Parts: sequence; C-alpha cells; structure tokens
Amino acid sequence: MGNGIVFYEDRNFQGRSYECMSDCPDMSSYLSRCHSCRVERGCFMVYDRTNYMGNQYFMRRGEYADYMSMFGWSGGIRSCRMIPMYRGSYRMRIYERENFGGQMYEMMDDCDNIMDRYRMNNCMSCNVMDGHWLMYDQPHYRGRMMYMRPGEYRSFMNMGWSGGHFMSMRRITDSFY
Repeated sequence: MGNGIVFYEDRNFQGRSYECMSDCPDMSSYLSRCHSCRVERGCFMVYDRTNYMGNQYFMRRGEYADYMSMFGWSGGIRSCRMIPMYRGSYRMRIYERENFGGQMYEMMDDCDNIMDRYRMNNCMSCNVMDGHWLMYDQPHYRGRMMYMRPGEYRSFMNMGWSGGHFMSMRRITDSFY
C-alpha cells in the first residue's frame, strides 16, 4: 500500500473529497476549497498557495478535522507534496548570510536553537546534501516551517520566505511515519 492523503471540501471530512498519492501542484482542479484532511499513510507538506508556495505545514498520519483554525490559514490548502521515506544519513550546511556567505556550520542531526549551539543569529541560506529536513523560523521547532529536500538554497528571501531566516531545524526521520 502506498502513501495517501485525502482532502475534503468541508470541515470534519464532509463534502467532496480528493485522494492524493503523490505531489499535487494545484488542487483547485479537483476541489473548489479544502478545509479538512486525513493522512492515511506517509508524510506530506501542504501549502496555502499553488505550486508549493506560501505558508507550509507538515502533516503526518492522522486526522485534521479543521485546519483553518489549527494553522490560522484563511484560504485552505492549494497544493501538497509527498515526503519520501528516507533511511540514509543526514547532512546539511547552514550559512549565516545569503548565497552561502558568513559563518558556516555542517550539521548531521536536529538543532533546536542555532543561537545556543552555534552563536549564530541568522541562517539565510543552506545546502542540503543528504536527507529531508524541516526548518523553523523560531527556536524549539516552533513558528512557520519550510520543507527542504536535497539541494542548494541560496536565498530563503528569494524563495518567498518573508522572515528570510531560520532558527531551528530537524530531520524528517522514520519516527514521523
């Protein structure tokens, strides 16, 4: 059985539904609105704008009867991305400034506060070498979040991240599935 998430137009799993087994850049072709969902298997990132833009939220297996009030989103979910199961090592370089400038630290595990651990006020770019990560704009895995797959991220600001930096980051490991 594969991964799956079911979206519903109304709260409490009511109204039309759409089942998604992978990435979906624009849900408006399936549902006019989206107010609740059920993650049957796997982990997903959901976004309040199409094409994986805007605010994002990490969802693991479970029921989300009304995430408008949960996230404080007015527009509901517009796109979603499946996070693949990953069992290898984790490695990421975080940089104080955009375009890999300023201080650099390499990390292989979770960090609940870059200020405490690295004396770093800002993390404005990163290079994810291995694994899948969640980045948070506040310490202790709180606040707005962003999903990072392996790749180079030269400027969080240019990616539409208004704060422009992150303060904590954690690996998406088996325990999330």
